[in-house]
Parts: sequence; structure tokens; C-alpha cells
Amino acid sequence: MELLSDSVVLSRMQFALTAIFHMLWPVLTTGMGIYLVIVEGVWLKTKNPDYYLHARFWSKFYVLNFGIGVATGIPMEFQFGTNWAPFSEAVGNFFGSVIGFEASWAFMLEAAFLGIMLFGWERVNPTIHYLSTILVAVGANLSTLWILTANSWMQTPAGGELVNGKFVVHDYFQAILNPFMVNSVLHMFFATLETSLFVIGGISAWYILKQRHTGFFSKSLKIALAAAIAVAPLQIYIGHLSGEQVYHYQPTKLAAMEAQWESTQAGQPADWSLLAIPNEKAEKNDWEITVPNALGYILEFKKNLSEPVQGLKEWKPEDRPHMIGLIYYAFRVMIAIGFFFAGLMLLSTLQWLRGKLSAENITQQRWLMVAWVFAAPLGYIAVESGWIVRCVGRQPWTLYGQIRTVDSASHLPASNVLTSLISFAVVYSVLFIAAMYFGSRIIRTGPNLELPIPGTEITKPAVETTPAEFVPDERPVEAQQ
Repeated sequence: MELLSDSVVLSRMQFALTAIFHMLWPVLTTGMGIYLVIVEGVWLKTKNPDYYLHARFWSKFYVLNFGIGVATGIPMEFQFGTNWAPFSEAVGNFFGSVIGFEASWAFMLEAAFLGIMLFGWERVNPTIHYLSTILVAVGANLSTLWILTANSWMQTPAGGELVNGKFVVHDYFQAILNPFMVNSVLHMFFATLETSLFVIGGISAWYILKQRHTGFFSKSLKIALAAAIAVAPLQIYIGHLSGEQVYHYQPTKLAAMEAQWESTQAGQPADWSLLAIPNEKAEKNDWEITVPNALGYILEFKKNLSEPVQGLKEWKPEDRPHMIGLIYYAFRVMIAIGFFFAGLMLLSTLQWLRGKLSAENITQQRWLMVAWVFAAPLGYIAVESGWIVRCVGRQPWTLYGQIRTVDSASHLPASNVLTSLISFAVVYSVLFIAAMYFGSRIIRTGPNLELPIPGTEITKPAVETTPAEFVPDERPVEAQQ
């Protein structure tokens, strides 16, 4: 009950709720936009109608996610003015403009061409339609660029300094290209693409298990698999680079991710904690399984560390993250899902090379299809886990090392924040149920394989029928009378 009377805690809970829920939807649109560019491009190149029908079918999921993403994204951004006004006032010179870029550059571009992409198939030239699909995908991924730029700057502020409580920008491009920016944008880009590929593959596998449109969905599964061959390993590598940056720039977060209480000095090996039960009060792990000397290999590909890994005890409790168990296990869930995706990709590729994924044989790969169905929601869990590590691990700072979270929150009555938090929870629950209903209905209905293909000639009857009023009466004259 004490937490419910703390407006800062409630504001954090509200932002967490809105951010976690909102993130579910643009994850799919940003990745699926690229998939739609691929299948429509293949259709224009090969004139194979299956790829046109794929573009029409999967675009239904795109528009469903886009609509809910817009509805949930706008309230999330409004909170910077309602619940986090002191933070917005302090960093608006940079942070506000970058968020504005996301709306004016990315969202407007995506929204402007979405109507042509969805409804212009028979109304515009195929090349113009394809250009619209490309611009929609570009707009969706520009959102990733600007949002991750803003958040990366919160993680590693650069390009200016705090003067009398306000961030003054000295070098705008240095602020944009802050130390975390490039890897963070790439990590999120591949996360959205990987999630979308395994959702598309999982839905395709469901149809194959049900033996519905097997040939059609074996193609979409193999397209997703072909892209995953490149994406899954790259995502693991970029994730490793992001971990290295945490090691160098955010030692408190690294200590929380590894539940490491004691420091390891430079030049010494460090064990890696595989599983543990962190105890914040006792400042130790009650139970732990470790891999000897592994942390050095994970961080630097060598046994002995070139820099120290500081333990949580190096900082006062108020200067380090809390909820260590949440950060620790969210990080491991994300890693486990990443390696599961890579393993599933490798196994599926082997079966593909053996000819087991042909339209004739794919229905026999029952357990492989079950694995793909199981994988469909895992990307969402990995993305949400990554954001938990990223944002909860940044605490107690909103702007890392410069502005504390407690100083960033608006001074609002706790009862008001609690009311809005409950309202968001109710509305978002309704939206989630609606999304699941309409999404499942799209899946149950399946693709419309009878859609006319633009650019194909309509076959005319061999013999044209003369209108009735021009047909001569061939009856005898007597009968006519």
C-alpha cells in the first residue's frame, strides 16, 4: 500500500505499462514492412501470383498492428508532458526535437503512403504501389531510428552539458551519434525483423500443421527462413557488441545484469553466473551456478579482463539499480530466445537442404512445425525483456549519471496517477483482446486465393452473346402472328 501513495513509483509503473504494451505492435510493423517489400518485389520480378497473394494476406496483419500501435503510442509520448514534465523541461532542447523527428519524419511518412499500399492495388501503377510499400517500410523503420536515438542518448548523454538544470546542446550531431546509438538502433532493427520473421514462420507452420494451403504457406515459411539465416546470427553478434558497451559505459547496469556483488580487478579472470537467486537485502546471491572464467571470454574473448568489473557493493544502494532479479533474468531470457531462434534456423536450414521442406514433404515435419509455432510469440518476449534490462538497469537515473528519476517526475497527487494507471490498464486490456480476436479471425479465414491479379487479362467468352433486342425472330411467320 505504501507504493500506491508514491506518485513517482506510480508514474514509473504507468510508463512501464504503456511502453511494454505499445512495444508489442510496432515490433511487427517495422519487421513485416520489410517482408512485404520482399514479397511484392519478387512478384513484380517473377509475375508469380502467389507472391502477390502473400503481400495481400500479410498486409492485413500490418494494418491491424499499425492501428493499435498508433492508438497506444500517442498516450505514451504524452506522458513526457504529464508525468515527466521536469525531465522534458530539462532535456527538451535535444530530446523533444528527436521525438518530434519521429512523428514528422517517420510516422507521417508511414501514414501518408499506407492507404496506397493497402487500397491502391487496382488503382495505381504497380511500380507506384511498390514505391508506396517501400516508403511505408522506410517510415516504420525511421521510427526505430529516432526512438532508439533518443533512448540511447538517455543511456549515454553526449553533445552538451547540464547548465542550471537544463541540458544545453553544444554539438547536435555528437548528441545524435552518442556512444550507444549505432549498436542500439541495429540491435532493435534486427530484433523487430527477427520477431516478424518468426511470427510469419509460426503462422505459416500452423497452416501447414492443419494442412491448409500447404504449398502457399510453405513458400512464406521458406522466405522467412531464408531471411533468418542472415538475421539470427547477426542479432546475436550485435547483442554481444551492445553488452560490451554496457561493460564500458554503464558498470552499474552490468553488475545488475550479472548479479555481481563483488568487484573483479583488471588482469584477473571472472566467473559468469549462469543462474542465481539475488538477495538485495543481504547483498549476495542465495544460490548460484557459475561457469568458471567465462565472463572474460563473453566480454572480451579472453580469459583475463583488461578492465575491472565492478560489483554492486561499489555503489551506495541509492546509486545503483534495484529489482536485480528482474534485470538478471530478463537478460537471460533474451539471450536464451536469441540462441533458440538461431538453433531453430539452423535445424530448419538443414531440413531444407535435405528437401524436407518441399510442398510435398513439409507436412511430415510435424515437430519442426510445432517448434516454429512455439517460436512465434518468443520474439515479443525477447524484445520486452531487452527493454526491461535497458530501462530498469539504467535506474536510478533518467539521464544516466546526470538526472535522477525522482527529480524527473511531475509533482502529481498519487490518487490521480493511480486513476490514470488503472484506466490505461483497462483500456489496454480491451485493445489486447480486440487485437487477438481480429488477428485470430484473419488466421481462421486464411488467404483469399481468388483475388484478381493486377495486370492480367480477363478471359473473354469465345462466342459473344447478342443483346436480346437484336436477336432476329427465327420462328415461322404463322407462329409470329
